[in-house]
Amino acid sequence: MQIGDLRFENPFLLAPLAGITDKTMRSLCSQAGASLTYTEMVSGKGLKYGDKNTGRLLEIAEGEGPVAYQLFGSEPEVMEYSARTLAGRENCILDLNSGCPVPKIVKNGEGSALLKNPETLYDVISAMVKGARIGAEESGLPVKPVTVKIRKGFYRDDNVALEAAKAAEAAGAAAVAVHGRTREQYYEGKADWKVIETVKSALKIPVIGNGDVMTGVDAMRMIEETGCDGVMIARGALGNPWIFTEAVSLYKREDSFVKPSPEERLNMLMHHIDLVVLDKGERTGIREMRKHVGWYIKGMRGAAAMRREMNSAETVGEMKSLIDDFKKIQI
Repeated sequence: MQIGDLRFENPFLLAPLAGITDKTMRSLCSQAGASLTYTEMVSGKGLKYGDKNTGRLLEIAEGEGPVAYQLFGSEPEVMEYSARTLAGRENCILDLNSGCPVPKIVKNGEGSALLKNPETLYDVISAMVKGARIGAEESGLPVKPVTVKIRKGFYRDDNVALEAAKAAEAAGAAAVAVHGRTREQYYEGKADWKVIETVKSALKIPVIGNGDVMTGVDAMRMIEETGCDGVMIARGALGNPWIFTEAVSLYKREDSFVKPSPEERLNMLMHHIDLVVLDKGERTGIREMRKHVGWYIKGMRGAAAMRREMNSAETVGEMKSLIDDFKKIQI
């Protein structure tokens, strides 16, 4: 897969997920085989006006694989500033989110609200492309490609993906990721992969598919059915970085992937806890890891009771003790 002048080892990408794809999650998925990962959404306004939390979202771990910063915003001048400011950072791609369905984002005309106005989408992407170019000249680094993530449409019965994708391409976007649901669907129902195929057949730039990829087999099927250049994996990676290992194995036509055992999944959970606590401190790390616990242990014997117990754990020691006990009943 190639985006701009960047070439990636395989076509499997970790999607941006608010509150989830921090540098620990990205590192684990990168190590498992993801060729590109995305940060949590970064506010263009937050960057411009010095929001204290924005800087943390931009942190990239040492040794982490290729990372795309995903930005959101609807004001061209703000997004030009953001792209220009980030042009000298360690990331390799600047991505615009025009697919986020969250009400507080949409009500500001950002995220998937941009799908209602292709002209504004064009203007924002054009501004980011300009900012990336100016920033590259100032920093002496190569120009970072600007990409965009869209949905099928905004309203439940919308299908404006092709119009939005063509606007993005005309504005200078180097790739487009398409989620096969509308904003009003959120994550309900079945993703429409046909819209991914339609966009792919009409564009010259790479098209990345997204939606309902829960296994490596799904990832390969999306490529085969839509012809997309890349597959963006979101919920399928929760508690399961091995989805990338499986997808890469199938992509390379190898028969090397072995599904992780409950013990391996729980060991990875412990490792994930250690890394998050090291990065964010025990109090914050423990709170954030509670949701990850549920994903790692999904389908295991006694998972419901384990989730309840984990919600009362206040220290790393308590969490690990619970995991050790839980591990014994999986054998």
